[in-house]
Amino acid sequence: MRKLLLVAAIFFQLTSIGSASSLEYGNVESVDLNLKDHEIAVTFLGLDDGEATLIQGSTGENILVNTGGEETSEELREVLGTYGVKEISTIIITDTQNLFVDELTQIISQYKVRQLISTPEIANELSGITEVEIVPWKEGTTQVLFPDLSAEVLFAGREKNEGIDFTLQFFKHRLFLMTSSSQRVEEKLLTKNLDDVTIFKVPNWAKEDSLSEKLIQYVNPQISILFESEEHQPDPDIIYDLQDTWSEVFFTKKHGTITIKFTENNYEVFTFPVEKEDYS
Repeated sequence: MRKLLLVAAIFFQLTSIGSASSLEYGNVESVDLNLKDHEIAVTFLGLDDGEATLIQGSTGENILVNTGGEETSEELREVLGTYGVKEISTIIITDTQNLFVDELTQIISQYKVRQLISTPEIANELSGITEVEIVPWKEGTTQVLFPDLSAEVLFAGREKNEGIDFTLQFFKHRLFLMTSSSQRVEEKLLTKNLDDVTIFKVPNWAKEDSLSEKLIQYVNPQISILFESEEHQPDPDIIYDLQDTWSEVFFTKKHGTITIKFTENNYEVFTFPVEKEDYS
């Protein structure tokens, strides 16, 4: 079992928590991010396995990028409930490794999803889902997601270890959510403008050979995020290369759920560490 430990009590307004030292998601009624106009929050969910990123705007809309691992559906719903998510306007599925069709269709129904975004190949595969508008993203696609928040697709591949690599721009802040890991992807990305990345979501769980030192130096992020995988361990060399750029590295395995709140000019990072307990 994973327990949530409260670190950001000054920032978050929590209700009915019972205890401030050790909390399960289900014991927290709500997390009030108190988003005002021209503010957003991006939360990297600390699930047992897999990737899921929640983007929330001041208008109350929610976007979910991927849905976690194949066995984390209950965890995902608990965390979404903690963050007050009752509806999701858009789901983005970045690649086949993050595609779990049964779970996806349940989320679409439960959270009244209106739009589903993915690669052209996945979009075609999901064309039978009639409840949502299915939007394919190709290289060069740009789309406004929220007021003041836009996405740009830098690469969209269909080979092994490829998917959608895209940036989110919010005022001066730029987030790079990288999915693909191959030499041809890196060659393509090295031709793109990536010299102002604030937040970098590392691809492929930073497993061995998934990211080169050259690209890390080129991106030069202020903060790097690594998701947890049951199957893959991060490559120590990649961690070292990220730290060598003076990037602050956050691991969902170590730091838990990571929320970054952005205003026009600044951002703040808050973590909810988790501890696992075995009751067997």
